[in-house]
Amino acid sequence: MIEAATELFATQPPDEVTVADIAARAEMTSAAVYYHFSSKDQVLVEGMRVFAAALREQLETLTEAHEPGADIGPTVTALVVWLGEHRSAATVFFVSSAGMSQEAEALRHEIRTQLLEELVRLIRKGREPVGDAEAAVIGLGVLALLETAAVSQVRGDDVYRSLGHRSFLGEVGRLAERIADPAAE
Repeated sequence: MIEAATELFATQPPDEVTVADIAARAEMTSAAVYYHFSSKDQVLVEGMRVFAAALREQLETLTEAHEPGADIGPTVTALVVWLGEHRSAATVFFVSSAGMSQEAEALRHEIRTQLLEELVRLIRKGREPVGDAEAAVIGLGVLALLETAAVSQVRGDDVYRSLGHRSFLGEVGRLAERIADPAAE
């Protein structure tokens, strides 16, 4: 049900998706959807929650695998690749659900905070020594890059199309490096 809803929310404005659409896509009845969720917004938020948990887990896995002192560019690039592999859910999380409901925005805020904490951990692994404030500011910069890259990639905007997938990823990785260690230029 969540997967069917995610596919719909990724390709249509959420306001235009109905519970009947979700039910039809999931090959069930509207009553079955309502049995599990009180509204389509609840389905949307649950889909975001599932995606957010997987995103956090992926970043944690990449951070664990990151070699101390190594550049963070390849790790950030690997996360952008993962987002591309989960295009429908990433589209819903980063694009189509924006401003949809207070619950969706609260979840997005909560996840941003958790991603920032994990990015700070990645930065500390990649660059030592780094103070708390500096690591937090660098983490915010990398998080903004990650969110912008995700939106550009899932929308297939002009920047993404003009660079092409491989060059786009390369530029994201290089920019992550410059944000994390501007003195390395």
